Amino acid sequence: ERDTHPDTIRHTLTNDLPQPLRHPAKLLKHRLTVLLPPPLPGADDLAAPARPRIAVTPFQTCDGCERAFRAPTPGHCRDCRNAHSPAQAAAA
Repeated sequence: ERDTHPDTIRHTLTNDLPQPLRHPAKLLKHRLTVLLPPPLPGADDLAAPARPRIAVTPFQTCDGCERAFRAPTPGHCRDCRNAHSPAQAAAA
């Protein structure tokens, strides 16, 4: 139940027995409930706490030069945006 090693249980039950032994059942009950170590922590207790997920901006491929860049939506990379912006401003 507590995943205790058998030698630990044996030592707990047989070490320092009173002389004479008057109430063996009470002695066993006391030693099994009070003197044994607490249960070992479970796998859930030992797991690292959950960390918040960091939102990563996905990679996109530039519509103009096929360069990979990070952006929330598809479109042009920085160089293509800069190249298109002055040309569009001059045309307008």
